[in-house]
Amino acid sequence: MIELDIASFGAEGDGQRDNSAFFAAALGRLKDSGGGTLRVGRGTWRTGPVELFSYTSLQLDEGAVISFIPEPERYPPVYSRWEGVECYCMHPLIFSNGQHHLGIGGKGRIEGAGSVWWDMLREKRKQGQKGPETPVEKQFAALNSEYASQPSGGGGRCIQFLRPPLVQFYKCTNVLIEGVTLKDSPFWTLHPVFCENLTIRNVAITNPADAPNTDGIDIDSCRNVLIDGCRIGVGDDGICLKSGSGDNGIRANKPTSNITVRNCTVQDGHGGIVIGSETAAGIFDVIAEDCIFKGTDRGIRIKTRRGRGGQIRDLSFRNLVMEDNLCPIAINMFYRPGAVLSDGFFSLESRPVTTATPVIKNISISDIRATGCKASAGFIAGLPESPIENLSIRSSDFSTDEGSPVNPDESDMFLGLPPVQEKSFRILNAKEPHFSGVTIRGPREAFIYR
Repeated sequence: MIELDIASFGAEGDGQRDNSAFFAAALGRLKDSGGGTLRVGRGTWRTGPVELFSYTSLQLDEGAVISFIPEPERYPPVYSRWEGVECYCMHPLIFSNGQHHLGIGGKGRIEGAGSVWWDMLREKRKQGQKGPETPVEKQFAALNSEYASQPSGGGGRCIQFLRPPLVQFYKCTNVLIEGVTLKDSPFWTLHPVFCENLTIRNVAITNPADAPNTDGIDIDSCRNVLIDGCRIGVGDDGICLKSGSGDNGIRANKPTSNITVRNCTVQDGHGGIVIGSETAAGIFDVIAEDCIFKGTDRGIRIKTRRGRGGQIRDLSFRNLVMEDNLCPIAINMFYRPGAVLSDGFFSLESRPVTTATPVIKNISISDIRATGCKASAGFIAGLPESPIENLSIRSSDFSTDEGSPVNPDESDMFLGLPPVQEKSFRILNAKEPHFSGVTIRGPREAFIYR
């Protein structure tokens, strides 16, 4: 295996030069040589999209910044998965397709110039854009002929402004991401899809708290994954497990399984450790332990709804510290983003069970310390035709901030449920949940069953 330096190919880390051709040449040389390391030294190295190949490592020295040029036309269509649906979408800023034994490491930083992308999206929303308008959006609409009927989590599929993730590994095996900082992603930050044997260790991810759809780590239909010692502060979910959305995800039938998350800290964002809302192929055999979730809207968050499908089962959450959340535990089968009340997903009456009916069971939660809960001590809402089964919460302490003006209905993003007034632990459609050694401090009623 050889080692190359990006500067030796003519690239300049002056923050001005477009180094796209030099990155392509250097990584192509490694590919032709059977693999090796591309080293990026101190400086700011501007570039367009970068593609990694088998037996290749991208290593960033301390003080090195890879900065991506924020021009949508530079990121041509690739076939991947976007918000749970397989389709053509923008080329990820760093991408690897069908490769093995590769990774990214070092003490440097990878920056996605996200503010330009976020401002473009905000302007489209401000103008009330309803469908594809730009040449890039119309190109994707032509490639994705069924886009109008495909589900969305709120990222903007309807206009086909399919922003790229910062880093995506697609159908890859034996991947290591270690030590680097990922910053200001246009969309989801680190997004492995259909991958196996993946380690993410000591990675820092930072996006502004108001940056739209900027999840930290999205593990999507992958198996055998370790996430260890990561530090995350983002504008959406921190560490999220997914497995495809609706009929498209059911057909793909690629579950997420055998996942360990440990020793991580998540600040800001919508959730600490999150399951869903794309759950179609199932998510199971998950352990999350020894983590801190500080200032996130939720700590443990499981979200799905009718039409999403999948079995969510055999999940263990233990020894977690949560501070100043809206709600420390939210298990929500009435998840609202990307849908409206008239869709029929939010009825309080039982509906027929189909392959698109989600299932949640065998959830073990223990040794949780949650303080300053602004909306409620907890929120559990199953479906009448698919109640949450075998839920156990043990040896845990929850205290609410009774002076907080946040309404209990802000515990999670739901539709169709009647309002409540107390910041209690709310439970609806759960089959004999088991609580042992649980203390709830603050609300007049510890539990509300409605």
